Amino acid sequence: MKDIAAVLDILEKTYPNAKCSLDFTNPLELLVATVLSAQCTDERVNQVTKSLFNKYRSARDYASAPLNELEEDIRPTGFFRNKAKSLKSCGTSLVDRFRGQVPRTLDELVTLPGIGRKTANVILGAAFDTPGIVVDTHVSRIAQRLGLTRNQDPVKIEFDLMELVPRPRWTRFSHELIWHGRQICIARNPKCPQCPLLPHCDYGQETLGATGGGDPVARKAKSGTKRQPARPRQKGGSRR
Repeated sequence: MKDIAAVLDILEKTYPNAKCSLDFTNPLELLVATVLSAQCTDERVNQVTKSLFNKYRSARDYASAPLNELEEDIRPTGFFRNKAKSLKSCGTSLVDRFRGQVPRTLDELVTLPGIGRKTANVILGAAFDTPGIVVDTHVSRIAQRLGLTRNQDPVKIEFDLMELVPRPRWTRFSHELIWHGRQICIARNPKCPQCPLLPHCDYGQETLGATGGGDPVARKAKSGTKRQPARPRQKGGSRR
């Protein structure tokens, strides 16, 4: 059984300031920013939303926006046509069903166009202080590498983590794993030798074990062993 308490303690000490890195001042802004963050960096989204949030201040603004104009306003975030359709439809749904306000429950949030469990949990945790586990690519990858889940499906991973992590820590745990995935446990060539979670990581232990153990200096020395010089041929010898 994984020592989840030790994992949580290490994450807490390593990322004491972990939080949502999207800029927002209200739930609607966070909803929009999270939709835009799909296949886009948070830094780029924050650049775009500086002017976007000044132009679109309510759900009705998104609902009534000309689609081609909204597409141009969010073009730098990529996949702007699909994202614009989602934002416009979402704005309409908020106006028609929720009086223009972002709902405060997961069951209601996931009924909105373009809003899945991941986005809903981001909104619940960061905007409403309601615990939720956000399973993005970082959380999914690290949970699998640590051995906290054997599942590939994000929803199944979410429920696996909900059973292991105390509920009050769900949101913070998610942000800590996201930060860890961006800085150390990257998708390709993760920095296992310098990872504070290495003692608790199945992937790290297996990877370093297969390359000569957890000591990178020892591995380097082993891989850099010099070849013995060939013996000189005796005088009069013949080549084969």
